[in-house]
Amino acid sequence: MTMREDVFARAPDRRAALPLLAVAAWAAALLGTVPDVAAAPLRNGEHIAKHGKLCQLAASKAERRYRIPSQLLSAMSLAESGRYSRSHQATFPWPWTVRSGATSHHLPNRAAAVALVKRLQAKGVRNIDIGCMQINLGYHPRAFSNLSLAFNPADNVDYAARFLTKLHKKKRSWALAVGHYHSGLRQKRVPYWRRVVKFWNAERRRAASERRGRIIAEYEERRRQRLALQAERRTRLLLQGMRPPRR
Repeated sequence: MTMREDVFARAPDRRAALPLLAVAAWAAALLGTVPDVAAAPLRNGEHIAKHGKLCQLAASKAERRYRIPSQLLSAMSLAESGRYSRSHQATFPWPWTVRSGATSHHLPNRAAAVALVKRLQAKGVRNIDIGCMQINLGYHPRAFSNLSLAFNPADNVDYAARFLTKLHKKKRSWALAVGHYHSGLRQKRVPYWRRVVKFWNAERRRAASERRGRIIAEYEERRRQRLALQAERRTRLLLQGMRPPRR
């Protein structure tokens, strides 16, 4: 699987854009408005991180729903559709990944991914892996009612989770279930399991770090509120002490 950061469009020449930016700023100042920064396109690394988290969120929900070990589905999504972001120095699962044979495509959006799959199917290609969890349309032809649904991260991950739990029930081992999710051949499933384990360890460390961060942030917020309340009480007592005595 190709782990690279695609560039969809060439950045415009900043020198050529300076006069236009100056005019826009002057017009905004006259009108009393500010350009909508949120509407600006995301940088490529931010684009990868933002949409990659759709797969991770869906995986987290499916793990709880189907009692799958924490972070295991997330690790599998990284092994299946991982896309590397140089700016974040990290890999994110990509919801609009299409793989056929040895070639992986990280498409910019769902519509582009659906269009590519339709072109491949029109050529008679059946061995196509799609989405966060790279569901194979040849082995799972009735997994989704339509391609748009297949590329929805929640539906793609949910199907993978149900398939994985069926394998676990049959194999009585998460290692074997994960391996057979990829292939029935030992020479393929063992290296795949090892690859997933590397991502799994990293995901568990990341989750533990985020959990510690949340606990610390919650503690600091409670401490801030407590100190503010104490300061308010001291001020109130001080003001009461400054009032003139009643006659």
